[in-house]
Amino acid sequence: MRAKQEVGTRERIVRATSRLMQRHGYEGTGLKDISREAQATLGSVYHFFPGGKVELAVEAIGHGDHEFAGLLRTVLEREDDPAAAMTACARELAAGMRDSDWMDGCPVTTAALESARRFPPVREAAERAFENWHGIVRDKLVRSGFPDDVAGDLAHTVVSTFEGAEMTAQIMRSTTPLDVAGTHLARLVDSYR
Repeated sequence: MRAKQEVGTRERIVRATSRLMQRHGYEGTGLKDISREAQATLGSVYHFFPGGKVELAVEAIGHGDHEFAGLLRTVLEREDDPAAAMTACARELAAGMRDSDWMDGCPVTTAALESARRFPPVREAAERAFENWHGIVRDKLVRSGFPDDVAGDLAHTVVSTFEGAEMTAQIMRSTTPLDVAGTHLARLVDSYR
């Protein structure tokens, strides 16, 4: 049996940045905090990311995109029925929020909202993440027999609804917003069949 491969310094820095920006935003995450969380020297942070915090934020958003996309794909593939997939996604997101003691919401939104105007590369990375998530949901709906235009519109609604429900759940420290969102998204999806 193979031993679990150790994560390299660069990857630790990206993961730590993603986690910290998810919790504290772009402005609330300093390079010293990243270095400490990643158990890496500040020199290593600058070595791997000579473009500084903006370059690192773009990488961290990409990591958050990849992580969330993996969760989304797993849940959507597990459920044949697209309506059932909506409630399953809501349950999965709610469990993650509860398990993190309401600290870990969307891995992209917190950092992107506060820095989008001043740092276009951060906004562009967030935009790519949202496009990726829309595409994953859209593809599930198309595979389930929905026409392309309907699937595209529903995918935007699904991702936007989950984003808002996650934020509300985090503020309220309750899974109710996600539970309700999942139930109503399932009804919406069913109504298009």
